Amino acid sequence: MRIPVALTIILLLSACSSTKSPGVQESESKKAGRSLEGGNDVAFYAGGCFWGVEHFLEKLDGVESVDSGYMGGPGQAPTYKQVSSGNSGHLEAVRVVYDNTKISYRDITKRFFEIHDPTQIDGQGPDLGAQYLSAVFYASLDEKNQAQALIDLLTARDFKIATELKEVAKFWPAEDYHQNYYQKSGKQPYCHLPVNRFGE
Repeated sequence: MRIPVALTIILLLSACSSTKSPGVQESESKKAGRSLEGGNDVAFYAGGCFWGVEHFLEKLDGVESVDSGYMGGPGQAPTYKQVSSGNSGHLEAVRVVYDNTKISYRDITKRFFEIHDPTQIDGQGPDLGAQYLSAVFYASLDEKNQAQALIDLLTARDFKIATELKEVAKFWPAEDYHQNYYQKSGKQPYCHLPVNRFGE
């Protein structure tokens, strides 16, 4: 029996659209960790006030851009006022877009551990509160393992690391006045300073 042309087209379209089960959506970690066009990748960190983390990471050769924002809490589109209360569940975080042909995820993460104090348990420097805690947000098992390997190296050097490894969540860009704060203001970071913790 011959199948009508119209029915054949409908069956083909149905087959093409059913490659994903209904209701199944890509996880936030997969979307966030996906390689971008031009060989760029994305990494996420929280290490106290995002101004200082942004300031030092954007100086790395191979880093294309760094944005300040919020990550980790349950609410939608949090504001600075909400996050700075310490009750939103979000951390001040940065999104790093980098060229993986020029710099590796490990090298960026290593630098992250050197520009803030990963042993401080209540914030960063004089900035105290849940929103200032230290975390590496991983988008894959490989990223998690690389971050853990760096923590293990620091632990072997007698550092008591407080940095948590958390799965990537929704990143909410901070208000415009927070972006490139030190570049705009001409001021210098007050609680971030590069320190060679790895002895390399």
